[in-house]
Amino acid sequence: VGMLVDDLVVCGAEPLFMTDYIAAGSVDPSRIAAIVRGIAEACVVAGCALLGGETAEHPGLLEAHEYDLAGSTTGVVEAEDLLGAERVRSGDLLVAMASSGLHSNGYSLVRQVLLEQAGWTLDRHVDDLGRALGVELLEPTRLYTRPCLALAQRLETHAMAHVTGGGLAANLSRVLPESLSAVIDRSTWVPQPIFDLVGSVGQVGRDDLERTLNMGVGMVAVIADADAEAAVRLLAEAAIPAWVCGEVLEKPGGRASLVDVHPR
Repeated sequence: VGMLVDDLVVCGAEPLFMTDYIAAGSVDPSRIAAIVRGIAEACVVAGCALLGGETAEHPGLLEAHEYDLAGSTTGVVEAEDLLGAERVRSGDLLVAMASSGLHSNGYSLVRQVLLEQAGWTLDRHVDDLGRALGVELLEPTRLYTRPCLALAQRLETHAMAHVTGGGLAANLSRVLPESLSAVIDRSTWVPQPIFDLVGSVGQVGRDDLERTLNMGVGMVAVIADADAEAAVRLLAEAAIPAWVCGEVLEKPGGRASLVDVHPR
Protein backbone atom coordinates (compact mmCIF):
# COMPACT_ATOMS: atom_id res chain seq x y z
CA VAL A 1 0.00 0.00 0.00
CA GLY A 2 2.76 2.41 0.94
CA MET A 3 4.51 1.98 -2.39
CA LEU A 4 1.29 3.02 -4.12
CA VAL A 5 -0.24 5.81 -2.07
CA ASP A 6 3.05 7.49 -1.22
CA ASP A 7 4.16 7.44 -4.85
CA LEU A 8 0.87 9.23 -5.56
CA VAL A 9 0.95 11.81 -2.77
CA VAL A 10 4.27 13.28 -3.92
CA CYS A 11 2.45 15.27 -6.60
CA GLY A 12 -0.06 16.55 -4.04
CA ALA A 13 -2.78 14.06 -4.96
CA GLU A 14 -5.11 12.57 -2.36
CA PRO A 15 -5.51 8.78 -2.79
CA LEU A 16 -9.17 7.87 -3.20
CA PHE A 17 -9.23 4.11 -3.64
CA MET A 18 -7.13 1.04 -4.24
CA THR A 19 -7.60 -2.38 -5.85
CA ASP A 20 -5.43 -5.43 -5.29
CA TYR A 21 -4.47 -8.62 -7.14
CA ILE A 22 -3.28 -11.78 -5.40
CA ALA A 23 -1.92 -14.75 -7.34
CA ALA A 24 -1.17 -17.93 -5.36
CA GLY A 25 0.01 -21.42 -6.12
CA SER A 26 -2.78 -22.69 -3.89
CA VAL A 27 -5.53 -20.51 -2.43
CA ASP A 28 -5.52 -20.85 1.36
CA PRO A 29 -8.58 -18.86 2.52
CA SER A 30 -7.10 -17.98 5.91
CA ARG A 31 -3.85 -16.73 4.40
CA ILE A 32 -5.64 -14.73 1.71
CA ALA A 33 -7.88 -13.20 4.38
CA ALA A 34 -4.83 -12.20 6.43
CA ILE A 35 -3.22 -10.53 3.40
CA VAL A 36 -6.36 -8.60 2.52
CA ARG A 37 -6.83 -7.61 6.15
CA GLY A 38 -3.35 -6.09 6.18
CA ILE A 39 -4.04 -4.19 2.97
CA ALA A 40 -7.34 -2.88 4.34
CA GLU A 41 -5.74 -1.71 7.59
CA ALA A 42 -3.06 0.18 5.66
CA CYS A 43 -5.74 1.80 3.49
CA VAL A 44 -7.42 3.10 6.65
CA VAL A 45 -4.14 4.71 7.75
CA ALA A 46 -3.65 6.22 4.29
CA GLY A 47 -7.24 7.47 4.14
CA CYS A 48 -8.31 5.61 1.00
CA ALA A 49 -10.81 2.83 0.28
CA LEU A 50 -10.03 -0.73 -0.74
CA LEU A 51 -12.69 -1.27 -3.40
CA GLY A 52 -11.89 -4.88 -4.20
CA GLY A 53 -9.61 -6.89 -6.41
CA GLU A 54 -8.95 -10.35 -7.77
CA THR A 55 -7.52 -13.58 -6.41
CA ALA A 56 -6.06 -16.05 -8.92
CA GLU A 57 -4.75 -19.58 -8.44
CA HIS A 58 -1.71 -20.60 -10.56
CA PRO A 59 -0.58 -24.08 -9.47
CA GLY A 60 1.58 -24.52 -12.56
CA LEU A 61 3.36 -21.23 -12.08
CA LEU A 62 3.74 -20.86 -8.31
CA GLU A 63 4.47 -23.35 -5.56
CA ALA A 64 1.63 -24.01 -3.12
CA HIS A 65 3.15 -21.72 -0.47
CA GLU A 66 4.06 -18.91 -2.88
CA TYR A 67 2.01 -15.85 -3.77
CA ASP A 68 2.41 -12.67 -5.77
CA LEU A 69 0.77 -9.42 -4.70
CA ALA A 70 0.09 -6.33 -6.80
CA GLY A 71 -2.15 -3.30 -6.59
CA SER A 72 -3.09 0.03 -8.08
CA THR A 73 -4.43 3.27 -6.67
CA THR A 74 -6.24 6.33 -7.96
CA GLY A 75 -6.12 9.84 -6.55
CA VAL A 76 -7.10 13.41 -7.37
CA VAL A 77 -5.49 16.84 -7.26
CA GLU A 78 -6.45 20.16 -8.81
CA ALA A 79 -4.14 21.05 -11.72
CA GLU A 80 -3.10 24.33 -10.09
CA ASP A 81 -2.10 22.47 -6.91
CA LEU A 82 0.23 19.93 -8.56
CA LEU A 83 3.62 19.70 -6.88
CA GLY A 84 6.78 19.18 -8.88
CA ALA A 85 10.05 20.49 -10.25
CA GLU A 86 8.55 23.64 -11.74
CA ARG A 87 7.75 24.90 -8.22
CA VAL A 88 11.20 24.28 -6.71
CA ARG A 89 13.28 27.39 -5.97
CA SER A 90 16.85 28.08 -4.96
CA GLY A 91 17.02 28.33 -1.17
CA ASP A 92 14.28 25.77 -0.54
CA LEU A 93 15.10 23.43 2.31
CA LEU A 94 14.90 19.63 2.29
CA VAL A 95 12.86 18.11 5.10
CA ALA A 96 13.66 14.42 5.61
CA MET A 97 11.14 12.00 7.10
CA ALA A 98 12.51 8.95 8.85
CA SER A 99 11.84 5.51 7.44
CA SER A 100 10.74 2.65 9.69
CA GLY A 101 13.50 0.44 8.28
CA LEU A 102 14.09 -1.16 4.91
CA HIS A 103 10.55 -0.43 3.68
CA SER A 104 9.92 -2.35 0.44
CA ASN A 105 13.17 -1.95 -1.51
CA GLY A 106 16.56 -3.59 -1.43
CA TYR A 107 15.54 -7.04 -0.26
CA SER A 108 17.48 -8.77 -3.03
CA LEU A 109 20.69 -7.26 -1.63
CA VAL A 110 19.70 -7.96 1.97
CA ARG A 111 18.88 -11.59 1.25
CA GLN A 112 22.10 -12.09 -0.68
CA VAL A 113 24.23 -10.60 2.09
CA LEU A 114 22.58 -11.87 5.26
CA LEU A 115 20.91 -15.12 4.20
CA GLU A 116 23.07 -16.43 1.35
CA GLN A 117 26.56 -15.08 2.05
CA ALA A 118 26.47 -14.93 5.85
CA GLY A 119 24.20 -17.96 6.16
CA TRP A 120 22.04 -16.38 8.85
CA THR A 121 18.59 -17.74 9.59
CA LEU A 122 15.50 -15.60 10.00
CA ASP A 123 15.10 -16.63 13.65
CA ARG A 124 18.66 -15.59 14.52
CA HIS A 125 18.77 -12.93 17.24
CA VAL A 126 20.94 -10.02 16.11
CA ASP A 127 22.27 -7.92 18.98
CA ASP A 128 22.71 -4.82 16.81
CA LEU A 129 19.02 -4.99 15.89
CA GLY A 130 17.77 -5.98 19.32
CA ARG A 131 15.53 -8.63 17.83
CA ALA A 132 15.38 -11.56 15.42
CA LEU A 133 16.46 -10.92 11.85
CA GLY A 134 13.10 -12.04 10.44
CA VAL A 135 11.21 -9.61 12.67
CA GLU A 136 13.41 -6.75 11.44
CA LEU A 137 12.83 -7.68 7.81
CA LEU A 138 9.08 -7.73 8.38
CA GLU A 139 8.95 -4.21 9.87
CA PRO A 140 5.99 -2.52 8.11
CA THR A 141 6.66 0.35 5.73
CA ARG A 142 5.87 3.74 7.26
CA LEU A 143 2.97 5.54 5.57
CA TYR A 144 3.40 9.28 4.96
CA THR A 145 0.20 9.98 3.04
CA ARG A 146 -1.91 12.07 5.42
CA PRO A 147 0.97 14.09 6.93
CA CYS A 148 2.31 14.85 3.44
CA LEU A 149 -1.12 16.02 2.30
CA ALA A 150 -1.17 18.31 5.34
CA LEU A 151 2.22 19.71 4.32
CA ALA A 152 0.92 20.39 0.81
CA GLN A 153 -2.26 22.04 2.05
CA ARG A 154 -0.99 24.08 4.98
CA LEU A 155 2.59 25.07 4.10
CA GLU A 156 4.52 26.26 1.07
CA THR A 157 5.52 22.83 -0.16
CA HIS A 158 7.07 22.76 -3.64
CA ALA A 159 7.82 19.07 -4.26
CA MET A 160 8.16 15.71 -2.54
CA ALA A 161 10.23 12.61 -3.25
CA HIS A 162 9.32 9.11 -2.10
CA VAL A 163 12.58 7.25 -1.43
CA THR A 164 12.19 3.84 -3.05
CA GLY A 165 14.34 1.95 -5.58
CA GLY A 166 17.44 3.91 -6.54
CA GLY A 167 17.97 5.50 -3.14
CA LEU A 168 17.73 8.98 -1.70
CA ALA A 169 19.73 11.08 -4.17
CA ALA A 170 18.27 9.49 -7.30
CA ASN A 171 14.66 9.87 -6.17
CA LEU A 172 15.15 13.47 -5.08
CA SER A 173 16.79 14.29 -8.42
CA ARG A 174 13.52 13.40 -10.16
CA VAL A 175 11.80 16.46 -8.69
CA LEU A 176 14.56 19.00 -9.36
CA PRO A 177 14.57 21.32 -12.39
CA GLU A 178 17.63 21.27 -14.64
CA SER A 179 18.48 24.79 -13.53
CA LEU A 180 19.01 23.79 -9.87
CA SER A 181 20.71 21.16 -7.73
CA ALA A 182 20.39 19.96 -4.15
CA VAL A 183 22.77 18.89 -1.44
CA ILE A 184 21.88 16.37 1.29
CA ASP A 185 23.96 16.42 4.47
CA ARG A 186 24.56 12.94 5.89
CA SER A 187 25.67 14.44 9.22
CA THR A 188 22.06 15.38 10.03
CA TRP A 189 20.92 11.83 10.84
CA VAL A 190 21.98 8.35 11.93
CA PRO A 191 20.59 5.47 9.82
CA GLN A 192 19.02 2.54 11.66
CA PRO A 193 21.34 -0.39 12.51
CA ILE A 194 20.02 -2.62 9.70
CA PHE A 195 21.73 -0.45 7.07
CA ASP A 196 25.17 -0.57 8.70
CA LEU A 197 24.67 -4.30 9.28
CA VAL A 198 24.17 -5.01 5.58
CA GLY A 199 27.20 -2.90 4.72
CA SER A 200 29.54 -4.41 7.29
CA VAL A 201 28.52 -8.07 6.97
CA GLY A 202 28.48 -7.98 3.17
CA GLN A 203 31.36 -5.51 2.77
CA VAL A 204 29.04 -3.42 0.63
CA GLY A 205 30.38 0.04 -0.15
CA ARG A 206 28.58 3.23 0.78
CA ASP A 207 27.76 4.13 -2.82
CA ASP A 208 26.10 0.77 -3.43
CA LEU A 209 24.15 0.97 -0.18
CA GLU A 210 22.90 4.45 -1.01
CA ARG A 211 21.85 3.41 -4.51
CA THR A 212 19.88 0.45 -3.16
CA LEU A 213 18.54 1.22 0.32
CA ASN A 214 16.72 4.23 1.77
CA MET A 215 19.40 4.64 4.51
CA GLY A 216 16.85 5.81 7.05
CA VAL A 217 14.94 8.39 4.97
CA GLY A 218 11.60 7.35 3.48
CA MET A 219 10.33 10.67 2.14
CA VAL A 220 11.72 14.15 1.46
CA ALA A 221 9.70 17.35 1.16
CA VAL A 222 11.10 20.39 -0.64
CA ILE A 223 9.81 23.30 1.43
CA ALA A 224 10.16 27.08 1.30
CA ASP A 225 12.83 28.18 3.77
CA ALA A 226 10.34 30.06 5.96
CA ASP A 227 8.12 26.98 6.41
CA ALA A 228 10.74 24.28 7.02
CA GLU A 229 10.66 24.35 10.82
CA ALA A 230 6.86 24.41 10.79
CA ALA A 231 6.98 21.32 8.58
CA VAL A 232 9.20 19.52 11.09
CA ARG A 233 6.76 20.38 13.88
CA LEU A 234 3.73 19.28 11.84
CA LEU A 235 5.35 15.94 11.09
CA ALA A 236 6.32 15.46 14.74
CA GLU A 237 2.67 15.90 15.67
CA ALA A 238 1.92 13.04 13.26
CA ALA A 239 4.58 10.87 15.00
CA ILE A 240 6.97 11.08 12.06
CA PRO A 241 10.55 12.00 13.03
CA ALA A 242 11.70 14.73 10.63
CA TRP A 243 14.57 17.17 10.25
CA VAL A 244 16.13 19.58 7.75
CA CYS A 245 18.68 17.52 5.83
CA GLY A 246 19.80 19.87 3.06
CA GLU A 247 18.95 22.63 0.63
CA VAL A 248 18.36 23.51 -3.00
CA LEU A 249 21.22 25.40 -4.68
CA GLU A 250 21.48 27.81 -7.59
CA LYS A 251 23.57 25.32 -9.55
CA PRO A 252 22.55 23.81 -12.90
CA GLY A 253 22.36 20.05 -13.29
CA GLY A 254 19.09 18.88 -11.77
CA ARG A 255 20.88 16.47 -9.47
CA ALA A 256 20.95 15.78 -5.75
CA SER A 257 24.19 14.79 -4.06
CA LEU A 258 25.13 13.57 -0.59
CA VAL A 259 27.92 15.18 1.42
CA ASP A 260 29.69 14.60 4.77
CA VAL A 261 29.29 11.41 6.83
CA HIS A 262 26.70 9.97 9.22
CA PRO A 263 27.43 10.45 12.95
CA ARG A 264 28.47 7.38 14.89
